[in-house]
Amino acid sequence: MILNGIKRLLGDASWAEGRKSSAWLVGMTTFGILVLELALIRWTSGQVRVFAYVNNIVLITAFLGMGLGVALGKRYPGLVHGVLPALLLVALPVASAESLGLVHLTFPDQSITLWGAETVQADLGTFVRNLAIFLTLLSGVGMIFVCAGAPLGYLFGRLPVLRAYSADLAGSLSGVLVFTALSWLEAGPVLWLALGVLPFLWLVRRWWAVPVAAAIVGLGWYSGQGAVFSPYNRIVLITDPLFLRLEVNRDFHQYLHNVSDARLVDARLTAEDRSLLRNVRQLYDLPFILNPRKGTALVVGAGTGNDVQAALRNGYQNVTSVDIDAEIIGIGRRLHPEQPYSHPGVSTVVDDARSYFGKHHEAYFDVVCYGLLDSHAMASAMSTLRLDNYVYTEEGIRAAWRHVAPGGHLSLSMACNSGQWFFDRLYWTIAKATGRKPIPVYNSMHGGTVTFLVPTDGAQLSLPELAKHIVTLPSKTMAQTPTLSDDWPFLYLRPGVFPWGYLTVLGFILGIALLTVRPVFGLGRESNSFDWVLFLMGAAFLLIETRGVTSLSLLFGSTWVVNSAVFGGILVMVLLANLAVERWHWRNPTPWFVALFAAVALLWWFPLDWLNTLPLLGRGVLGGLLTGLPVGLAGVIVPMLLARSARPAAALGSNLLGAVLGGCLEYYSMIGGLSSAALMALVLYLAAFLLLRRKAGAKT
Repeated sequence: MILNGIKRLLGDASWAEGRKSSAWLVGMTTFGILVLELALIRWTSGQVRVFAYVNNIVLITAFLGMGLGVALGKRYPGLVHGVLPALLLVALPVASAESLGLVHLTFPDQSITLWGAETVQADLGTFVRNLAIFLTLLSGVGMIFVCAGAPLGYLFGRLPVLRAYSADLAGSLSGVLVFTALSWLEAGPVLWLALGVLPFLWLVRRWWAVPVAAAIVGLGWYSGQGAVFSPYNRIVLITDPLFLRLEVNRDFHQYLHNVSDARLVDARLTAEDRSLLRNVRQLYDLPFILNPRKGTALVVGAGTGNDVQAALRNGYQNVTSVDIDAEIIGIGRRLHPEQPYSHPGVSTVVDDARSYFGKHHEAYFDVVCYGLLDSHAMASAMSTLRLDNYVYTEEGIRAAWRHVAPGGHLSLSMACNSGQWFFDRLYWTIAKATGRKPIPVYNSMHGGTVTFLVPTDGAQLSLPELAKHIVTLPSKTMAQTPTLSDDWPFLYLRPGVFPWGYLTVLGFILGIALLTVRPVFGLGRESNSFDWVLFLMGAAFLLIETRGVTSLSLLFGSTWVVNSAVFGGILVMVLLANLAVERWHWRNPTPWFVALFAAVALLWWFPLDWLNTLPLLGRGVLGGLLTGLPVGLAGVIVPMLLARSARPAAALGSNLLGAVLGGCLEYYSMIGGLSSAALMALVLYLAAFLLLRRKAGAKT
């Protein structure tokens, strides 16, 4: 009886009957999928930090679930009833991560330095247990999207294929626009989850769905208590005995220091406290006390203003402060005990550091200071990059070096407690970028902070002041050290360590895909509905999309506005391509494939760093064409292939599953560089074309 009840529920299509417009329902479904996808990516990585350690893993899992769900939708349209219960089952442990001890669930992968995770020493039993917890949560995320993809698969076959695909893309575009608005409003998980569950609440229309949806939104509220949400970070302020501490995404980020003269002679301080504060002041004062030229200073990664206050304290008259997070700047303006941002000589800029360098070619400063610039957030759900990766490449540091005035100097401070390899990598990257060896000065703060100083010709740095500090040297030569470039910007990737954690997770996802795709699509049977051509197209498209996001972030900055514009632009381009195919009845994909090969080859070959030498408008036009052309051409081919498919829903599911392979292949960029994504995409597109030609030949 129970089995019969489950079968009736899975086969229930009553939710779709009597609705006037299936196109509207398709768009609403994909809107909900997109919002839930973005919501879960941000929410899980801020609650269970291991999700941030494996970057775009939620996105890959969502594609796996969607692909399977779309293929199952025609047979089991009632899967839609499982969206909200599955989301509730995932939301319970995610919202309760702190009380369950899941926030800093140890996931010891020594291959990458991420917020202290690499320092965890755990035995095999701990690794297996914690991996099982993580994979269970990840499986729950996959089930959400299996259920969410089912209504799309059911509705897709009730409309003309290209009309359904247009509705699909329009819903996704609406989701991007709405989530962009939520980012602008600095909304938190309450609104993310509320907007994600509303479409499925409307689709299901069952009495029990309302309390389930309310519980999900309530859990989002519970998890966000006491936090402020910027477009990048979950921000919490904590009062320590000596400092006001700022945490982002559940990890320490910075202190709001008071190291004024008055504070240092406060009678209430112990000798130990006073010594600690003097050490802090020494660290922040160093870049601004060495050089007698004290006219202008640029601080990138300025945060709440500690470095800005140090510049003012040491006589700089004009200080430009740059930080990517407006909310953190706002906290510094309101709460920093020394009030650096209230000084009339300080101007604040909300921007990515690399973007600022590219926009202000004629601005020169007596000191360009990197203010302990590091990130606890990823640049995009599409890539393996952190927000700060491009700032520390050879090209990025060279861009900063160009802004140092004659007689001035560059200062770059970074906690190098990850090991000698980290110090060596930064040292030689700076040397390559500036053409001269930096002076590395050690401070014990944050487990070992090194300030790399690079004077220009004619700079007169104070030798007596430098003599007060410990100067360290690299252990390896430049030739022995893998330095950073825009093509390989992986500052935190530890050399010579096998990435067991990454490969285990990716292997799990691929294993689940192999086990489920065969029965869902009927592989090996005459009724096989899997479309290998569209599968390969999906894998290649995700690589091209990832390459486009990283390329345009390089040109315009890794800000949330740029990422939203890129995602929205990609969807607009694909939607217009689909409408063009529908309007003019294009049917022959061969010439479009030839153009696609040329566009992807150009993207792979073209030196993107050359675009940074152009004015902003020229950079935008050429960069947009270079990265957008392959997207547009692929956007023409895919609807042609969908239109000729006998089972369009299964074909769409195959295309979505291809993104799983593409997402896994994207990790190869950590070895082969970011340009390898375009090369792999070219190979996949060529394989899809050859397979299509083979199928066409078999029919004739």
